[in-house]
Amino acid sequence: MSSFGSKIIVLLAGLSLAGCMQATSATYEKSPEATLKPRDKELLAKARYEKVEVAAPFRRAIVNYHRKESPGSIVVDSDNHYLYYVLEGGKAIRYGITVGEEALAFSGIARVGNMQEWPKWTPTADIHKRIEGLPQSVPGGPDNPLGARALYLYQGNRDTLFRIHGTNQPEYIGASISSGCIRMTNEDVIDLYSRAKQGTVVVVLDPKQGDSPYNSKMALQGAGGGTGPF
Repeated sequence: MSSFGSKIIVLLAGLSLAGCMQATSATYEKSPEATLKPRDKELLAKARYEKVEVAAPFRRAIVNYHRKESPGSIVVDSDNHYLYYVLEGGKAIRYGITVGEEALAFSGIARVGNMQEWPKWTPTADIHKRIEGLPQSVPGGPDNPLGARALYLYQGNRDTLFRIHGTNQPEYIGASISSGCIRMTNEDVIDLYSRAKQGTVVVVLDPKQGDSPYNSKMALQGAGGGTGPF
């Protein structure tokens, strides 16, 4: 069996362990400036979108992590609007995300099949059907909907057409309004991009199956403070 196939078996076993992540402590921090290249700083300075502060529950944090995915994996909990990058030693980096509306969302196991810095955006035929007047493509830059980085999700050799990417609408981090892709702030996606690599396994939990220890909706209402399991 291939090493990728072995990883899939381990990951599938991990998906059945509901409630096995715990965040009894969370260290909130900004994405490190070191991940920003000179071109990133130049283009981000030119961005015309409003630089809103992401709500506290969705800021980048180091948390305890007790699922069974291997270090270096990416896990997306769409229910609670979190993406986890799994670290060694029972820890993970947790990022707040925007996800797709339920009918448009992707779930399953994929891998990173392509990675691009300041990618060009080419709307799919489905997006053209839903939104009239879109250009055929938009060059990369601070006003591009894909933002600073894009990780393209593949299953086998097939592009799923779903991406993890930046955004020029940071005010929607923590919401379910996208066309199915997983959006992060540009600073966060640059940080994730610096850690991920081609072939990184990405687990997107099924709807209503998220087992994040921190219910983001409760946190936004002021319950729990973000430090305990629900």
